[in-house]
Amino acid sequence: MAANRFHDILGTVGRTPIVRINKLAPARVNVFAKVEAFNPMGSVKDRLALGVIEDAERRGALKPGQTVIEATSGNTGIGLAMVCAVKGFPLVVTMAENFSVERRRMMRFLGAKVVLTPAALKGSGMLAKAVELAQAHGWFLCRQFENEANADMHTRTTAPEILAAFEGERLDYFVTGYGTGGTLKGVARVLRQARPDTRIVVCEPDNSPILGSGLPQPRAADGTPGESHPAFRPHLMQGWSPDFIPKLTQDAITAHWIDRVLPINGADAVRRAKELAQQEGIFAGISAGATLAGALQIAEEAPDGATILCMLPDTGERYLSTPLFEGIGIDMTQEELAISRSTPGARFDAAAPPPPAAPAQQPVAPPVSKDVEAFVEALLADAAQPVVLFALEWCEFCWSVRKLFATLGVPYRSVDLDSTEYQRDDRGGQIRAVLAARTGKRTIPQVFVGGQWIGGCTETLDLAKEGRLQAMLKAQGVACDEGVRVEPGALLPAWLQPR
Repeated sequence: MAANRFHDILGTVGRTPIVRINKLAPARVNVFAKVEAFNPMGSVKDRLALGVIEDAERRGALKPGQTVIEATSGNTGIGLAMVCAVKGFPLVVTMAENFSVERRRMMRFLGAKVVLTPAALKGSGMLAKAVELAQAHGWFLCRQFENEANADMHTRTTAPEILAAFEGERLDYFVTGYGTGGTLKGVARVLRQARPDTRIVVCEPDNSPILGSGLPQPRAADGTPGESHPAFRPHLMQGWSPDFIPKLTQDAITAHWIDRVLPINGADAVRRAKELAQQEGIFAGISAGATLAGALQIAEEAPDGATILCMLPDTGERYLSTPLFEGIGIDMTQEELAISRSTPGARFDAAAPPPPAAPAQQPVAPPVSKDVEAFVEALLADAAQPVVLFALEWCEFCWSVRKLFATLGVPYRSVDLDSTEYQRDDRGGQIRAVLAARTGKRTIPQVFVGGQWIGGCTETLDLAKEGRLQAMLKAQGVACDEGVRVEPGALLPAWLQPR
């Protein structure tokens, strides 16, 4: 294909930039970061996903139309969802329930099915579930923690990118974490051959020192982890350090490619991720903050002129519901309120300006046609479709009512007054005038059940919470799930939900 033109999105995986860290690093050394958020789905695991699937296709291990399954903390699943969407494979992922909700929503948005496992069972639990499902249904299991195609992808792509970026220059330290061990093994074996003087530093959570403990990993007969590592403890770095030593990581240990294991504090990881965003303009996740914390620790010890490269595995967008965003509010702070109050306009605490004086002659609204009045009457009298929602296509409050009906399984007719269907001759505006004359309200949405107006968004949500809406529906012969408990706050637009 032509330069910067690709056959599909998979052609954009890899070739991520290496960026100098300027403000956070000591001036006497050179600290660089490989920003894997530039992959199409925002993480280094896009490389793994593409490598594993294409390898399985080449070997015939993955047949056309076969379901792919994998255990993941999120990033691998997101990458696999992208690859499987392009290649036409159904995807099921298993994921512990305590990983960030953004990840499971992204995977489902890309078409994957997400099966949650109890948090108490940790990473080994979600892995065991994936194995169980693969065996039961004949699905292709990616086995990212021991699949050589994972490490091979980094040997073919990540490592050469690093070598090319530092050709003819020093590269004293390569700092990385480990999740599957694919980046570690795939890059380390190339650096050992091409740059034997480069020291390879592996970071892990200080409260979960699996590698640092020196204790062996219990394994089943097939080499997979038989149980959690005895040194594992829950930690903040999602995607880093599962509760076992993956085979690919063990391979790097056995080959003596790791020069140092560096423990990283969770609070330092969060702090460095925030500093990375606010001082370097690089938006990355907690594991990236942890790796940067390790690189900066090395920088303090390194000789003058040393060059350090660290891996930043993913973007910060999939950490919105985690401690990384603790204290990052959605309401204005006192400082922001002070800025707002420094000028008189568009303030929440200021009185609304007086309405403009009425013109001498008010414009006359066009008369409502008889056929529009008849149309509304017919809609509300239609016993075959007792629930009618008069709405706007993209109004958040209208969507709240739609979500309510979807939650309860209620069939309804939606009349979207701003849609192209109702724009001609201002038909939508005329319908709105008919509704206003009937209900005394000009607001939208307007909800009717059996020809009876029940209100707008909040009134409808409140009726559902009290169970009165369900009773009205039952009286009209409308099916609904009466066992669903409705929490109106959860259905309102995000900016209005109770906090």
